[in-house]
Amino acid sequence: MSQSDVKSLMSSAQSALGGSGIWNMALFNEASAYPHGTKQKQTIREGSIVLMDCGCSVEGYQSDISRTFVFGEPSKKQQKIWNMVREGQRIAFKTATLGTPAGKVDDAVRVYYVKQGLGPDYKLPGLSHRTGHGIGMQGHEPVNFVHGEAETLKPGMCFSNEPGIYLPGEFGVRLEDCVYMTDKGIQWFTLPPDSLASPIGKLAAMPV
Repeated sequence: MSQSDVKSLMSSAQSALGGSGIWNMALFNEASAYPHGTKQKQTIREGSIVLMDCGCSVEGYQSDISRTFVFGEPSKKQQKIWNMVREGQRIAFKTATLGTPAGKVDDAVRVYYVKQGLGPDYKLPGLSHRTGHGIGMQGHEPVNFVHGEAETLKPGMCFSNEPGIYLPGEFGVRLEDCVYMTDKGIQWFTLPPDSLASPIGKLAAMPV
């Protein structure tokens, strides 16, 4: 399968579920190391990383989610990087407490990645983009999980949580789930997967 084959499947599924303004991206193999896409043509083969990113509008609100799979048996390195990205998500979620400057969320993830030999800062191999962006009626809104963002976290704010890792010439991994701040703290809209063996995740239970 090519990127266009997978994107067509993604678009059809989003449309069938009632989405509008649909967009999607599918990146395989070395192309997955380009977090914002590339025109590089790739096809799925045994051992391929498959990075899928998509969103749409539902009743005026935007969605954004990414998942990374391996077609076949993952290598030890693919497994290691996937687990590191999942830990990056956990660190971001744990750090995002009410009253915390949003930039500290990004900083906390990078401290962990540097300890793993990545970066530093926004350098590759590592995390070359912000840990998360604001999302709501538009796909990208202020405030962001990015270094230097001084705005503090408050109830009602919504963000993506997507601390990917990109290894140029090899592959990239991104897990992206959106979160929202309540008066009791942070909550998931979608629950991230906990293992590459079961890489889908699920919808979070919304509070009554």
